[in-house]
Amino acid sequence: MASLWRAILYGVLVWLAAFAVAFVIFPLRESWRALFESIMPVVVVMATSFFAALYFRRVTKDFLREGALLGGLWLAINVIIDLPLMLSPPIDMGLVDYLADVALTYLVIPAVTIGIAFGAARPKRPKVSPPG
Repeated sequence: MASLWRAILYGVLVWLAAFAVAFVIFPLRESWRALFESIMPVVVVMATSFFAALYFRRVTKDFLREGALLGGLWLAINVIIDLPLMLSPPIDMGLVDYLADVALTYLVIPAVTIGIAFGAARPKRPKVSPPG
């Protein structure tokens, strides 16, 4: 990885962004669960996109490999931090429910990092001046 420490820091910040939003909108989880479940993946994608864009500003080679490693690392970080919180009170979610509900949502993380890596790996086209 180009910067393991930066990757870890950004992975924790991705989790923290999702946690902060979930904490604020937690009452929706009971009163309007569908809205809560719709908001959270959007937040994860936004946070992942933001921090992946920051991370890739300093990557100069092996973009797709870097994107896959970054996505896998961030997925692991999010599950490792999240799992004990979700399985204990006050949430007290069962493991199967956690995997089907929350952990499945985290699969968007490597999808986003690999997508951003793919875009970063494309050769830069020279700027063309308009005719005239």
